[in-house]
Amino acid sequence: MSNPKQLAGERATEYVENGMVVGLGTGSTAFYAIQKLGERIRQGLTIRCIPTSEQSRMQAEEEGIPLTDFSQVTQIDLTIDGADEVDPAFHLTKGGGGALLREKIVASATRVQIIVADESKLKDRLGAFPLPVEVVPFGWEATRNRLADLGCDPVLRRMQENTPFQTDNGNLILDCPFGRIDDPPALETQIRSICGVVETGLFVHLAHRIVIGKTDGTLEERIEPQPL
Repeated sequence: MSNPKQLAGERATEYVENGMVVGLGTGSTAFYAIQKLGERIRQGLTIRCIPTSEQSRMQAEEEGIPLTDFSQVTQIDLTIDGADEVDPAFHLTKGGGGALLREKIVASATRVQIIVADESKLKDRLGAFPLPVEVVPFGWEATRNRLADLGCDPVLRRMQENTPFQTDNGNLILDCPFGRIDDPPALETQIRSICGVVETGLFVHLAHRIVIGKTDGTLEERIEPQPL
């Protein structure tokens, strides 16, 4: 049986060209894209990359991928990243791996963002999974209470040892089960207005192409819908 994640991740790398600055996403599907980029670099591709997490940075270094950062570049040509959920309007939820802040910084500086996913990530509406929200450790309980006022019961993400999960930035994650999210842009604005919130896992107007791997070995690609 074909691996849908590998199909999608490797297909997205075909859009990478010599001389590009490329954002490296985080997660099980982006893993295959980084792996393939390493292979292409060994075959002569010349690019520089900005990883969205320490996990992706370590994989990139193992693959021999040249890295750069925002002290050296102002814009990223193309980013390949995964998503936890994708709706028909190209709104995303991300942050299952805890890298949502760096992922959003990179996405916001990217000219073309390609999302790679298997078909299970396609949803009619976002909200099947709790929405990750990154918050500062100080007063996180107060931040949780403000988030609860929006209609959810936030849960502090913990490690297997029951210690709080810490992001690469030293922050905490509150997983917020809002249920069906009918208006992602409005909810993102509400959450980001809360003092103590660093960033939300809602990615609005940041994806340009979706590459979907399927279990039958085929691929589907969707282009960002044009605004009415």
